[in-house]
Amino acid sequence: MTQPRWAIVVPVKRLAAAKSRLRGALPGVPHEELALALAADTVRAVRACPAVAEVLVVTDDTRVGAEARAAGARVVPDRPGAGLNAAFRHGAAAARAGWVAALTADLPALRPAELAAALAAAREDPAARTFVADAPGTGTVLLTAPPGVPLDPRFGVDSAAAHAASGARPLAGEWRSLRRDVDTAGDLAAAAALGLGPRTAALTAACAAGTPG
Repeated sequence: MTQPRWAIVVPVKRLAAAKSRLRGALPGVPHEELALALAADTVRAVRACPAVAEVLVVTDDTRVGAEARAAGARVVPDRPGAGLNAAFRHGAAAARAGWVAALTADLPALRPAELAAALAAAREDPAARTFVADAPGTGTVLLTAPPGVPLDPRFGVDSAAAHAASGARPLAGEWRSLRRDVDTAGDLAAAAALGLGPRTAALTAACAAGTPG
């Protein structure tokens, strides 16, 4: 039987406002370059996942949009302009595939095989929303919904508890690269230990060499 393929929604803020807690994490590297690299590596990994039919990047940033299109993603303008959850709902409404997932844009170590495994686990209950908590266990990196079920995102502080309270089922796989979102310099170091995607790896290597690009 043919397995369903997914629409993955990835909102990205304007780079000037994105990932504020990461400012200065790579001395000499412009903050916007780091934020763009995180998003670019995330989208690249999602596009390489065989379970994914389409990637919808919700953004009003022209550089993010250009990177996303170059990677084969569809860019959806953030017309709500009302924060992360509104952006996720807007992207989900534009999806062409019936199975929809919300994914954060700060997963520079993401492995396509781990994303595929999490999406396969989500399909085991074809009527349920599911979510994957981040490495600390309090946030959310992935939220899924089957056809006909609203995504109902609850991203924000303590989003794992909020998603569980909303009826979403937590997924228990290890999936270290999927759970490793990057909000701080310590998170970036942890992601580097797993193996960064090419854009973020190039920035960290240039920073270490004292020649940031």
